[in-house]
Formats: sequence, structure tokens, C-alpha cells
Amino acid sequence: MQFPPWWELGDPCAWTGQGRGTRRMSPWTTGTFLLTVYTIFSKVHSDRDVYPSAGVLFVHVLERESFKGEFPPYPKPGEISNDPITFNTNLMGYPDRPGWLRYIQRTPYSDGVLYGSPTAENVGKPTIIEITAYNRRTFETARHNLIINIMSAEDFPLPYQAEFFIKNMNVEEMLASEVLGDFLGAVKNVWQPERLNAINITSALDRGGRVPLPINDMKEGVYVMVGADVPFSSCLREVENPQNQLRCSQEMEPVITCDKKFRSQFYIDWCKISLVDKTKQVSTFQEVIRGEGILPDGGEYKPPSDSLKSRDYYTDFLITLAVPSAVALVLFLILAYIMCCRREGVEKRNMQTPDIQLVHHSAIQKSTKELRDMSKNREIAWPLSTLPVFHPVTGEIIPPLHADSYESTNMPLMQTQQNLPHQTQIPQQQTTGKWYP
Repeated sequence: MQFPPWWELGDPCAWTGQGRGTRRMSPWTTGTFLLTVYTIFSKVHSDRDVYPSAGVLFVHVLERESFKGEFPPYPKPGEISNDPITFNTNLMGYPDRPGWLRYIQRTPYSDGVLYGSPTAENVGKPTIIEITAYNRRTFETARHNLIINIMSAEDFPLPYQAEFFIKNMNVEEMLASEVLGDFLGAVKNVWQPERLNAINITSALDRGGRVPLPINDMKEGVYVMVGADVPFSSCLREVENPQNQLRCSQEMEPVITCDKKFRSQFYIDWCKISLVDKTKQVSTFQEVIRGEGILPDGGEYKPPSDSLKSRDYYTDFLITLAVPSAVALVLFLILAYIMCCRREGVEKRNMQTPDIQLVHHSAIQKSTKELRDMSKNREIAWPLSTLPVFHPVTGEIIPPLHADSYESTNMPLMQTQQNLPHQTQIPQQQTTGKWYP
């Protein structure tokens, strides 16, 4: 970001720089539109004094060139060095800056900028800002102080203030003196005031805006607040008419006659313009009247005595631990009696169960035990329940077969008639007729 020399500054704001001293007036001052800025600088490594006015935009540029000579190895005369340098700024004795002061530096190869609008509460109180420069190549640091002496302004605050939202600018671009001067010149042509000041500049990101996508050279947007001593012009009032309000509610661009005076360089979102008339603002301060709802004066506050009485916590201990423990023990004993002393037993269960159910249950248990034993050894004899009991022809009872009389692994589930003992042979009927070999 390039900033012009001091004689080219055209913005009515407190603009200072590193290593220079100046007393400046705006080159396009008319009437009482006058601003005087004093900047007193001394040698490197010493304090620097600036004198901004309350309610007027303050801009202080941290130039990288003024710090390059402070980092070893020191460059020789005529030698150009482009080391990356970043800055850290904070209020002396605190980790951050004052609430009204902001800082921005896009890259380590660009200058840093302190900017903001001093408040009337800080008038007459020196604000010491510690500035620490870091050389990102050699990791060397340099530090000095910036003393901001805020002066009171006679016309502060200006009664008519307007805030514009510029969509095609970033905050560091808008802080450049030639850009801000062009914008204030366009506002002056539309508003025609006698005094016009830049009050504050705020990035859209500080107002909850989104970071733009890195395409089509999209910008973050910036809010610029200006103040004047005359009422708003008819052009600025056009945004308040019902037709333009309806178009803004439908996210359409309002029709503003003076927009062409800004359009060549600045794209203004007229739906976000804010017009503040401080002459019509009623003070909200009301005198407190004693009556109902207000407590009477109780006199001087008397704190408690330093000598406190000792307190016995034994009763609190019994109530907190002993009582819940006793209740839990009683509940445990009742549950143990129900679970252990009230059991009916197996004998009482068998007495109340029919005999046929017991026999059936016993048979199932025996069969289950037998199958489990068979699964352990596959070479045992076939179970008796699977062997034939009656002779298929005579109906006589057949004694069970044993494993020593036949191979148990090849024994079929139902024996054929040829393998059964005491089997009666049934003669087969032969067919009549000739037989041909």
C-alpha cells in the first residue's frame, strides 16, 4: 500500500507518518473547514508524539522503510533490502490496544496502519502505544513508543453524521490519503457543507461481514462515517422515500440521483446508508426522584468483624453421611432377607408339580445328557431309543443289540429284514412261462 508525501494529503483527518514532522492544512479547505495537525518526532529508538483531535479520524502509518536500518546486518548505502517485517502494537502495560484504536497489516511486505476515532473521554490523557517490529528473516526486534495526545475539537461532535458502505474497497485501500480524499470530495459535492470531517472507518468484517471469496477481485467492504455542519442534502434523503425503502426490502438497488457522482470510483450500497441527526436526539437522562421503589439511605457500610466464631460441623457430618448410610443398610438387610430367607426350595416345587410333568421333564433331561455324552465320543453304541424294539413280522420283543455283535458306526437306524434274527423267510412267487437264457 503506497501513501503519498505530506504535501499531497487531501483528507481532513489527523494523518501522521514515521520520521517526519509537519504542520498541515487541508488543500481544499473552504470557509471554516480547517484542521491543524502537529506531529513531533525525534530520533530512532525514542518516543514519538502525535496530536489527533477527538471525533476526527486518526491514521498513523508504520513504514517498513524506517525500521529496516534497525536490524543487523545493517544495509550499506544504496543497498536495497526487502526483509519481511511485521508489527505488534499494544497499550503500555496492557496486552491490547485501546478500544477506539485498530491496526491492520495485510502482508509482512506492506506497511502497517493504526487508525481509529479518538473519544472525548481520553482528551488530555496521553495514550502510550508500544510498537514492536519483527524481522521475519533474522528474527530481530525493534521497539519504540508512540505517544498519542488527544486534543479537544471545538466543533465536536458535528451535528449531522452519515455513514456510507462502500462495497468495492478494503479498509487499507480506503485509508490511503488520495482515496479518502476523493471520497470526501465526492461527498462534499453532494452535501455542500462548510465543514466536513471523516469521523471513522470500519471494516465490514468488524461488523459481522463474511470474508469474500478470492475470485473476481472481491473486496471486504468498508464503512465510512463523515460529519458535517449542515443538514442532509435532498439526494441523501432520497433513500428514505417509500419507493426506495420498498426496493431495499426486495433486495433491489434503490434509485439515487447522485449515485453517478460516486459510481466512477466507489460502489455505494445505498440501502445500508445511515443518517444521524444529533440535533433531534432527545437526552435520555432523567433525574432520580425518591419515592416508592427506592431504598432509603442505610448509612455507612459496616463490614463483618475479622474475628469469626468457631463452628461445630459434627452435626452436619451426621446428617450428611450417617443418616443416608443407616437407611442404605436397612434397605440392604430387607433385600437380603427376601432373596435368601424366602426361597421355597426344590422339594416344595416338586410337590406342587403333577407327576406326569416331572416324568416328562426327567425324560428330557436324560435324553439331553445322553446326547451330550455322545457328542464327546463318536464311537459309542447307538442309543437304545433309536434301536428297533419289536420284530417287524412276529411282533416279538427283541433284546437290545450290543456293540460287540456288529459295527456300530455302520448300523442303520432301522434294520432290514435280512439282518434281523428269528426272521421268517417269505417265499417269493415265480413267474410262469418260458425262460430264455
